[in-house]
Amino acid sequence: MIKIDAIHLREINMPLAYPFETSFGLTTGRRILLVELESEGLTAWGECVAGEHPYFSDEMIDTAWIITETELAPRLLDAEIEGGGSCPRIFKQVRGHRMAKAALENAVWDLEAQREAVPLAQLLGGTREKIACGVSIGIQPSLEQLLDTIAAELAAGYQRIKLKCKPGWDTTIFEAVRKRWPEILLSCDANSAYRMRDFDAIASWDQFKLLMIEQPLWYDDFYFHSMLQKRLDTAICLDESIRNRRDALAAIEMESCRIINIKNGRVGGFSEAIAVHNAAAERGIPVWCGGMLETGIGRAHNVALSSLPNFTLPGDVSASSRYWAEDIIEPAVIVSTKGEIVVPTTPGSGYPVQRDRIEALTVRRQTLRPKALVTA
Repeated sequence: MIKIDAIHLREINMPLAYPFETSFGLTTGRRILLVELESEGLTAWGECVAGEHPYFSDEMIDTAWIITETELAPRLLDAEIEGGGSCPRIFKQVRGHRMAKAALENAVWDLEAQREAVPLAQLLGGTREKIACGVSIGIQPSLEQLLDTIAAELAAGYQRIKLKCKPGWDTTIFEAVRKRWPEILLSCDANSAYRMRDFDAIASWDQFKLLMIEQPLWYDDFYFHSMLQKRLDTAICLDESIRNRRDALAAIEMESCRIINIKNGRVGGFSEAIAVHNAAAERGIPVWCGGMLETGIGRAHNVALSSLPNFTLPGDVSASSRYWAEDIIEPAVIVSTKGEIVVPTTPGSGYPVQRDRIEALTVRRQTLRPKALVTA
């Protein structure tokens, strides 16, 4: 059994190295909730990927802090924990709040890997020594700046280019990119920016030979995505709509998509991410790992998850330097000139934290301990 001696919550504030714009708006910095578990001399970290506002999901950092402090952490401290796979049972009474749950659960998996002296990727069932990396490029101030950014990312070795899009920043952009790079692996991500009135315009994107069109319609929809997929040669990829294995099975059965993006925090942690991965694999649906502007802690967990066998498409697990002038792990996540990240082989996540850096960035903290220990 795993015994948790203390759970430390921290909010850190980190400026992005470069602004990142999607159909939701412009992000220049992140407020981030980190959790640290202490267990019999070992420490393990997790990251909550909830944003500052409830725009991507109904969670945000402030709700995640409250739920973690008042509901999830106390349950974990007083539970019988066999390993990371115990967390869905421990958290079952709390509905939703998947990003908050993922931060704690993923830290428990990391802790379990350290106790067993195995790499986190191996504990999860990973089989890859390296993972293929794509890059997500936000909406740019101009087409010229977009083309310059793509050129730089291709020169850095990234194997797939994903363009954020929205009405007014789509067809003309895709046409210009394809004209310059006819053969690159190219996809787009709408973050739910389109509606049924846009079906004809979206159908015209078949001409651009995109790898996929990610979440073009409502964030909670399967039905209308299924209607749209029937009109497309291009694969639809679902992101926000897939909250768990049941959602994945429903989307596949309804033919709402041909690809699934698995985001660790969005589905509630490694246990559910593995379940979605397995359900898709059994039905011949490829998956890839999406990003949420994570620090190195969350990025390290994405590297481990991406080592599972059905992650056959390049994900958004890019280098630390694309987002942070200085990350909070050492070494930072590095992408090779071939567009690959080497999966760590040391126990745990393989990316130790820079505690001094975290302390310098911390603006809020709280420590929770088991009731028995507090009473004593």
